[in-house]
Amino acid sequence: MTTERFTVRVLLLLGDQAELVAADVPPEQRAEPERYPAADIAAAVGVPVGDLPGMRLTAEVGADGRLSGWQLT
Repeated sequence: MTTERFTVRVLLLLGDQAELVAADVPPEQRAEPERYPAADIAAAVGVPVGDLPGMRLTAEVGADGRLSGWQLT
């Protein structure tokens, strides 16, 4: 099975959630931001949670459409 990777940008933190958008899509064409547990993302890429806003990351898209396999770009 081939996995597909997408580039996302962390917009901001809302409580314990990181709000993400597709980084390579013009703002007017983007879907609504999605939220993922900030601590999980931060642990995967080895940064403090507070450093996530503004970061560009890549993630794998699973069969269920959820992102995982976070990496710094």
